[in-house]
Amino acid sequence: MMARFIVLTGLATAFAQPAASDVALASVPENAHQKSYGEGWDCDASYRLADDACIAVVVPKNAYATNRTFGSGWECTHGFVEVGGETCAEIVVPDGGFLDPSGRRWGCLRGFQKIDDSCQKIVLPDNAYLTENVHGAVWQCARGYQTNGTSCVEIAVPKNAFLNTSTYGRRWTCERGYAAFGDLCSRLDLPENAHLDRTGNSWVCNRNFQRKKDRCILAY
Repeated sequence: MMARFIVLTGLATAFAQPAASDVALASVPENAHQKSYGEGWDCDASYRLADDACIAVVVPKNAYATNRTFGSGWECTHGFVEVGGETCAEIVVPDGGFLDPSGRRWGCLRGFQKIDDSCQKIVLPDNAYLTENVHGAVWQCARGYQTNGTSCVEIAVPKNAFLNTSTYGRRWTCERGYAAFGDLCSRLDLPENAHLDRTGNSWVCNRNFQRKKDRCILAY
C-alpha cells in the first residue's frame, strides 16, 4: 500500500505542474513568436519591440511597409527620401534636372551643370561642344580651334601643314618633305646621297654614307 501511495502521489504532482513548452508559450507576448532555434522570441513581421511588448510599425505618409522583421519596417516610395527615421520628404528636382531611376536622388540633364542644389545651363562658346566629363571641363573646342579663356580661337595652320590630333604643344604638323621652322613649314633641301626619314620631316644619309653637317659623305 505504501508503494502504491508513493506512485499515485508522484503522478498527481506531475499532472499538477505545467509543461516547459506551456511555460515558454505563456511568456511570448502578443504579436510575437517563439524562435525557431534556441530560446526566446521575436516580434512578428510589421511589429517592433518596445520594452517587453511588440507594437505595430507605424508607416508614415508616402511610405510602404516592408513586412520584414528587421530594420524600420518601412521604406519611402519612389521620389521620396527618409528624414529623421520618421517621415518621407519629397525629393525636389530643380529646373534642368531629372529624378534618378533609383528614385532617391536627382541629376542634371545634358547641357546643365550641378551647382549646389541647382542645375545651371552650360554656356557654350562658339566652335565648342559638350563633353561627357563628370569632373573637369564640361566643354571642349572643336577640331581646328583651341581654348583661350572662355573662348575657342582658330588654330593658325601655316602653308604646307595640317592639323594633328595632339592636345598639347604645336597643334599642326608639316607635310612630308617640309620641316617646321618657327611658325612656318619650309621645304627640305636634301643633300646628295640622302633621303627623307620615316617622319617625312627630316632626312638621313643613304647606306654607306654618314652625315657631316648638311652633307652625306662616303663612310670608310
